[in-house]
Amino acid sequence: MAPRAYWKGYLKLSLVSCPIALFPATSEREKISFHQINKNTGHRIKYRKVDAESGDEVESTDIIKGYEVGKGEYIELDPEELEAVAIESKRVIDIDEFVPKKEIDELYLNNPYYIAPDGEVGQQAFAVIREAIRKEGMVAIGKVVFTSREHIIALEARGKGLLGITLRYPYEVRNEADYFDDIPGEKIPKDMLDLASHIVDTKAAHFDPSKFDDRYEDALNDLLRKKQEGKPIERPERRQPARVIDLMDALRRSVEASGTGPSAKAKAHLAAQRQSEQPKRRKAQRE
Repeated sequence: MAPRAYWKGYLKLSLVSCPIALFPATSEREKISFHQINKNTGHRIKYRKVDAESGDEVESTDIIKGYEVGKGEYIELDPEELEAVAIESKRVIDIDEFVPKKEIDELYLNNPYYIAPDGEVGQQAFAVIREAIRKEGMVAIGKVVFTSREHIIALEARGKGLLGITLRYPYEVRNEADYFDDIPGEKIPKDMLDLASHIVDTKAAHFDPSKFDDRYEDALNDLLRKKQEGKPIERPERRQPARVIDLMDALRRSVEASGTGPSAKAKAHLAAQRQSEQPKRRKAQRE
């Protein structure tokens, strides 16, 4: 069965336009999900909307939205009032500008969508816009309306189609200074950095998502299988993380355990480190 489009409309570059369809590029539908059930009866739990003060159940038609301005104090908004400020969807993604991809901070990237031509009409126009974006190596910036709210969307060529990623607004991105400013500045010895760099080099690889293993999802599948088959569930022992007493020692052991052998620079630092530790060991033995 063909995927169902999340949104349909037109992509427009100046006077060139074409019909398009947007499809969510990611999905969590395949993940295991659970329902809440009554342990005593095995029945599903049903939630009712009740008044927090009286405890009486409230009909959906009597429920409106409220914005809390103080404890227990709300600005009430009727659906008609919210509709008055809703952004009307023109069903058009109008490309406003092109920007270098490297200038888009990853923090602003939100939800990805595949964009394909909708029907045979306009396929050539779609291809023209796609290849123009690809040729310039830029990212197109436009606006799109989903459920009454306007989103900024970045478009880039991807295969025979386009990849659209909605972008967060600046007020949605937290200031990193609030989290990083209190981190003290550390002076890192060169030998430590060299050893750490060697560890990074030994673990260098190419990005390959096929290697990603969702161990929790696998464990859930195994747990459900055992429950269905009536097999006992054994609780695995939790290993305590090893305590790192000396950072230099931990780096040296990590290099030795890498299996690839240290580089010449790393070997020199290891030898120098061992040599500098020998007098301390002799002193400790004499005492």
